[in-house]
Amino acid sequence: MKLSLPLAMLLAWSLAPAARAANEADYKAAYAAAEAASKEAAGMRNQWTVTVSALAAAKKAADGGDFDRAVAASKEAEALAKASIFQATSEKEAWKAMEIR
Repeated sequence: MKLSLPLAMLLAWSLAPAARAANEADYKAAYAAAEAASKEAAGMRNQWTVTVSALAAAKKAADGGDFDRAVAASKEAEALAKASIFQATSEKEAWKAMEIR
């Protein structure tokens, strides 16, 4: 059974452990993971603009000291980057099926 991306993201977030106050270390780890995934997507020439926006929102929240929001935005950016990577890899060969012969 194939799950849609929003449903898969909702499942992942609902299975997360109980929330606790995030700190700067949590933010830095989440941001680093999101940035790495974003760079990978950019390397595949399939970086989504919403990923860049989410990373900017994470940085802005962290600069304001709101690490809970910064971590959430970083995780959102990472999920978006991974979705764009999935899209790039799945469409790498799929376009051939749509080609007019």
